[in-house]
Amino acid sequence: MHAETLVNSVLVSLLLILLSAVQGSLQQSLRQVGGECKISPESSLRRCRTPDGLICSGRGECECGICICQVTEPGTFYGPRCECHDWICPTYDGKTCGDHGICKCGKCFCDENWLGESCQYQEECLLSSKTSKDLCRNAQGVVCSKAGTCHCGSCMCHNPHGKGLISGRYCECDDSECLDEDSGEVCGGHGKCYCGNCYCSAGWHGDKCEFQCDISPWESKRRCTSPDGKICSNRGTCVCGECTCYDVDPSGDWGDIHGETCECDERSCHAMYDRYSDDFCSGHGQCNCGRCDCKEDWAGKKCDHPLSCSLSVEASQKKCRRTSSLPCFGRGQCLCGQCTCHPPGDKRVHGKNCECDDRQCEDLNREICGGHGFCSCGRCICSDGWFGKHCQFPRSCDMTDKQSKSLCEAADGVICSGKGRRDDASSGTLRRNIIV
Repeated sequence: MHAETLVNSVLVSLLLILLSAVQGSLQQSLRQVGGECKISPESSLRRCRTPDGLICSGRGECECGICICQVTEPGTFYGPRCECHDWICPTYDGKTCGDHGICKCGKCFCDENWLGESCQYQEECLLSSKTSKDLCRNAQGVVCSKAGTCHCGSCMCHNPHGKGLISGRYCECDDSECLDEDSGEVCGGHGKCYCGNCYCSAGWHGDKCEFQCDISPWESKRRCTSPDGKICSNRGTCVCGECTCYDVDPSGDWGDIHGETCECDERSCHAMYDRYSDDFCSGHGQCNCGRCDCKEDWAGKKCDHPLSCSLSVEASQKKCRRTSSLPCFGRGQCLCGQCTCHPPGDKRVHGKNCECDDRQCEDLNREICGGHGFCSCGRCICSDGWFGKHCQFPRSCDMTDKQSKSLCEAADGVICSGKGRRDDASSGTLRRNIIV
């Protein structure tokens, strides 16, 4: 079936190229003999016009009802209305047609056992249904963000009109949010859309880049410059002389960044363990532009040290730090030299200094050590006959060479992402080299 499709696509392409050559030869003949066009200009343009109203697809000239296609640096446009080209096709991981197909007239024709717009999906899947779905879940645990179909651990996004507006690893990006309601253009034609957000060209602003700025770029930059000389303190974007602060900092940490030039960063008032609460300054102070003003009887940069403690702030922190660079290994609250582990009530984080995190022993199915071992302070101790970070691999492998290689192969085709190796056993089977 695939071979037949491929042959048909090649034949169609050859026919289009031949037709273009005939048209070019005919036009050249007309020029050479001084032939005169016998059809009206209106009829000529009608024959050259594409369904969307463009003359020769905007890639050539119409002469006597025949399109003379342009020759550009990558190659030649071809087809009756210059609609075809072979150098721009959908890509996957930066590779045209995912390296699993050929590009014909702007579309990918996939090799056998591959499918998808960019030939990025394998028809035969070696993953279980549960594992496949787990790999397709977004941060909220929703499979393909309810905007696509999960196939062998990859999301196939729903784009019924072929416009490619739904995209992303988990189909989390909806670029229809960037369409201007009046013109229908992406970002009003004055910017680019990335995951549903418009990034406007210089001199334009607004959610859809619909407003033009009435001040010079130099004046806009001057108004957005913070006291430390940075544009919006590197915590926002400058739009027509005004800073729009990031709701969440690009580092992925939580935010509440504000100020005329985004100079106030409330994250500085959060302690590590405050991730599990809405508290600023450990609940014992008030945050003023990134600085904690502590209540009576409390001290420390995050108001986390009671003055009733016999230890100094430094001594308390040192006692909680032990061998880590962070108090309580960044997994708990240090109070007068004693650690209280977080999240509250979660017994998987334990130890005198919260040094043990048994969540690291859980696999994708949240099973401890794959059911083939036990967890000791965040590290799996595997039963006999099993190995791997989560004891997920048997010592004897019954996979074929092809199956083993496909599981070790990353999306870019590199075995073990170039950070490991696969060992050839005497039986001819493969075993992945896992660092535990």
